[in-house]
Amino acid sequence: MRATKPGISWRLFLCSCLFLESSSQDFGGQAQFICTSVPKDMDICAATLQNSVPGEDLKTTVMQLRETVLQQKETIMNQKETIRELTSKLARCESQSGGEPVDARPGGRRKDAGAKNTMGDVSRGPADTLAQLSQTLQSLKQRLENLEQFSRSNNSVQANSLKDLLQSKIDDLEKQVLSRVNSIEEGKPGLRNETEQRGRVESTLTSLHQRITDLEKGQRDNRPLDKFQLTFPLRTNYMYAKVKKSLPEMYALTVCMWLKSNASPGVGTPFSYAVPGQANELVLIEWGNNPMEILINDKVAKLPFLINDGKWHHICVTWTTRDGVWEAFQDGVKRGSGENLAPYHPIKPQGLLILGQEQDTLGGGFDATQAFVGDLANFHIWDRKLSVGEIYNLATCSSKAQVGNVFAWMETSLDIYGGASKWTYEACRQLN
Repeated sequence: MRATKPGISWRLFLCSCLFLESSSQDFGGQAQFICTSVPKDMDICAATLQNSVPGEDLKTTVMQLRETVLQQKETIMNQKETIRELTSKLARCESQSGGEPVDARPGGRRKDAGAKNTMGDVSRGPADTLAQLSQTLQSLKQRLENLEQFSRSNNSVQANSLKDLLQSKIDDLEKQVLSRVNSIEEGKPGLRNETEQRGRVESTLTSLHQRITDLEKGQRDNRPLDKFQLTFPLRTNYMYAKVKKSLPEMYALTVCMWLKSNASPGVGTPFSYAVPGQANELVLIEWGNNPMEILINDKVAKLPFLINDGKWHHICVTWTTRDGVWEAFQDGVKRGSGENLAPYHPIKPQGLLILGQEQDTLGGGFDATQAFVGDLANFHIWDRKLSVGEIYNLATCSSKAQVGNVFAWMETSLDIYGGASKWTYEACRQLN
C-alpha cells in the first residue's frame, strides 16, 4: 500500500439509498441501485435527498394539484350559493303568483320593506274582501243619506241629480258584490279574474268618493271650518291627510280625537308623527290582533281602548317627559295609566304629522295593512297635560270644550290625498 500524501483528503464512495424500479424490458425485470460519491463528513440521507431530483418534481406537482382542487372547491361552493338564491327567488315568485301571503313583519314594529300592497285585503280571503266592500258601500249610502237631507232642506236640484247618479252607481256595485258572492259559493272559474274585478271595483269606489266629496263641497260655506270629519273607507297606502305645519318641541302633551271604526283586525293608525332620524317619534296604532299602542321615540305603552264597534268614541292620551307618566281616557273616563314611557325625552320639532297612515320613513313608507279605516274628527294636540274635567268637556261636546294650542282641528290646516274625504261632522250628534 502506498503512503498517503499529506494535505490530501480522500472521498469515500458509499452506496446511496436511491432505489429505482425498472421495467423488465430495460433491465430484465431486476432492481437497480445507483451509487453516489458522498464526502466523508456529510450525512448520507441528506446527500440522498439532495440528489433525488425526481422527488422534488413530484412534490411540486402535488402542490399544484392541491391548489387546483381548492380552487375548484371554492367554485363549487359559489355555484351552490347561486343555486340556492335562484331557488329561493323561484319559490317567492311561485308563492306570489299563487296568491299566497308573503310573510313579513316589521323590523322592530313594522313590516319589512318590499312590494307593498295598495289594498290591505290583497292577502286576505274573498270573504274578507267582500266584507270590507260591504262596509264601504254602507259608508257611501250613509253619506248619500246625509246629502239627501241637506238637499231637501236647501231644495237643490243639482244635488238631487247627482245623488240619483251616485245611487245608481252604488246599486251597480252591489250587483257586482252579489255576483262575486255567487261565484264564491258555486266555485265558478270566474274567480280567476278576481284581481281584475277588484281593480274595477276599486276604481269605481274611488270615483264615487270623489263625486260625493265634490257634492259635499257645496256645504262648506254653510258650516264652521271645524265641523267636519275625515273618512278613510279602505285599507290603502295612498289615502291620508297631512298636517300643514310641524309640531314644536314638547315636554308634555295631550292628544284627543273622535274615532269611529269597525275594522278588524285592528283599526290601523289614526296618526303618526315622524322626525328626521326617528319615524316613530309619536304614533297611535292598533295593528293586527295587538291592542292599541302609543309610541314615543319608539318606546311603547299598551292602551286599554276598545273602539272597533262601529260607534263614535272619544279618546285622549296625556304624557309628560318627567318619568314618562301617561294616562288614557275613553269617552271621558280614565281607563289606564303608567310610567317610564320615553322618560326625559322631549317630542322633537321639525317633523311631519300624518293622519291615517303609519310612517316608516319621514313622510312616507306607508303600509296598507297599518292604515286607519273609519272616521276621524276633532283631532287636537296640546303641549300640556289636560285635567280630567277638561277631557270630560271634550268627550261630552260641552260648549266649554277647549281646542288644541299646538294643533286645532280646522279644514284649512290639512291637505287631503288619495280619496280620503271630508264631510259633515256627526260625532256629537249621538250625544244630543
